[in-house]
Amino acid sequence: MPCGSAEGTAAWRHGLMSVVNEDLSAPRAARRRRSRTAERLGGFIYGTILVLAVVSVGAKAYPHEAGEIAALVAATSLVFWLAHVYARAVAESIAHDQRLSFPELGHVARREGTMIAAAVPSIVALLLGAFGLISTKAAVWGALGVGLALLVLQGLTFARVERLGRLATIAIVATNLLLGTALVGLKVLVSH
Repeated sequence: MPCGSAEGTAAWRHGLMSVVNEDLSAPRAARRRRSRTAERLGGFIYGTILVLAVVSVGAKAYPHEAGEIAALVAATSLVFWLAHVYARAVAESIAHDQRLSFPELGHVARREGTMIAAAVPSIVALLLGAFGLISTKAAVWGALGVGLALLVLQGLTFARVERLGRLATIAIVATNLLLGTALVGLKVLVSH
């Protein structure tokens, strides 16, 4: 850069600002990723707990109909997803003091979609029973087992994102499992 050149000084400042902005945007991008992970994980945990509750109650209502329980899980997950999308859209509309556009509403719907994704593994287990590949009882226990396994994985994911130590990780996983086993206990209690 030639000394005293206005163009050279401007280019140097622009280069410096690019480095500064890049350094500032890296933490911002990390926060955005962390925020998206938190939203997905929160929806997935909520959806998994919802599925465990519905499977527990559905097993009592349809003890020999795994297909009916699968339909109940799917319908309930869809209705709760729609309710969450609506509530989040209303909240964001008020918070930003403007109506959401269709693309923004689509973004909210995708963000809340983890609630539905959480239902898929248990629905698959129940469909194995509906198609006669396993008994309804085995399908119900499979759906509950998959739900509990997901809660363990979700606890481990949270611990990894939060960089928790071993003891805190165990506490988080135990808390998730406590919620899940309470619902499985409900299934046992209602079915006897």
